[in-house]
Amino acid sequence: MNKPVKKQRLDKILGNLGYGTRSELKRAAKQGRITVNDAVIKDSGLQVDPYQEKIEFDGEQIMYREYIYLMMNKPQGVISATEDRRDRTVVDLLDVEYQVFQPFPVGRLDKDTEGLLLLTNDGQLAHDLLSPRKHVPKTYAADVLGEVGEDDITAFRQGVTLDDGYETLPAELRILEHMPTPEGIVSRIQLTISEGKFHQVKRMFESVGKKVIYLQRLSMGALQLDPALPLGEYRELTAAELESIGRNAADHTS
Repeated sequence: MNKPVKKQRLDKILGNLGYGTRSELKRAAKQGRITVNDAVIKDSGLQVDPYQEKIEFDGEQIMYREYIYLMMNKPQGVISATEDRRDRTVVDLLDVEYQVFQPFPVGRLDKDTEGLLLLTNDGQLAHDLLSPRKHVPKTYAADVLGEVGEDDITAFRQGVTLDDGYETLPAELRILEHMPTPEGIVSRIQLTISEGKFHQVKRMFESVGKKVIYLQRLSMGALQLDPALPLGEYRELTAAELESIGRNAADHTS
């Protein structure tokens, strides 16, 4: 995607980056706190190109960008939403400097599911990754109560019938290990699906008489969870990761 070439109002640029409201920025301009190309600007409504012109606020150069892309290792207990009256959301975990971009989670992870979650304000990217027609693969790690076996691998490869009658697309199931516990055999598995129905992984195992007791998303398309990223933490995507999801890093980062 190309950089926008049209100019924007100075107060809109600064406002979108969290430097203040329009009235606050108007006052700041009159106080001589804003410069463009080293010239003091008294009109906060001036049209400027944030990619080509140097903008400073209180002597600090701003780094403008239109979009942000964040990888989060979502912890249990928070919901994949931008706001909620009862529970903490993944957006609540972000610093204010990122919240001002009004990012949203791309897709959802259940409240008790951990792992890879992408947050962005790039609506086109979200559409591309979530479109049912694209069949973007998603890989999960799970602990399943019950002995997952070859019959389950075959059933998932052929597609299983969920509780509402929906027939899933073929999925790739790998059995990593079987662990004896006081509750019975727990199977550690990896599962790759190419659709995203509500509670799909849990419902797929329920269809074969087993129960998911732990679930973590490892990847979404080419984007993989950084194993060094602690639960509840996040970071911006690297240039290589941006490229892997179809975004030009030079066009979308400062």
